[in-house]
Amino acid sequence: MQPFTSYAGRAVFLPRANVDTDQIIPKQFLKRIERTGFGPALFYDWRYLADGALNPDFELNQPRAAGASILITGPNFGCGSSREHAPWALADYGFRVIVAPSFADIFFGNCCQNGLLAVTLPEADVQLLGRRADAVDDYVLSVDLVRCRVSDREGFDAGFAFDAYRREMLLNGLDEIGKTLLEEPRIAAFERRRRAALAARGSA
Repeated sequence: MQPFTSYAGRAVFLPRANVDTDQIIPKQFLKRIERTGFGPALFYDWRYLADGALNPDFELNQPRAAGASILITGPNFGCGSSREHAPWALADYGFRVIVAPSFADIFFGNCCQNGLLAVTLPEADVQLLGRRADAVDDYVLSVDLVRCRVSDREGFDAGFAFDAYRREMLLNGLDEIGKTLLEEPRIAAFERRRRAALAARGSA
């Protein structure tokens, strides 16, 4: 997994609360087991009309959203089922950061496991950033996980809290499997001792 230290990118505002994982990636697209290829189905029921054409009213289909890699959205983002496909779809679409007043716990954990940074800011700050994303052409946010700060070119600068364990994992580009593999020498040594003990017990 790619380490996440700091990132700057164009932001788009999705002013919706309680966006659940079935809205992020509908169930009919969950047949794949790879982590890639889900981007075209992100927010499928909102992005597309019944005939398959792009919905011109959906926020991510607006011209200002082209190339956006930071999503600003409402509270309780990622609620619903625990499907890991939701952060897969967001990342495959091109998002690196999501900024919201709150996230569903399992969704937040799944984001961390897949290198997608979920930043929690107060509701008033999120609304301010959202209004700027709607009003300013090429609106760019900068997110620094080393210092735990979010800033823009219009003078906004605020800190955010982040779980220390998950922050360390993201900074080093590790998921739980990667962190476990760092202990491979100790695990191998333990297994050698265990096999030797079992062999000695069997020969007694």
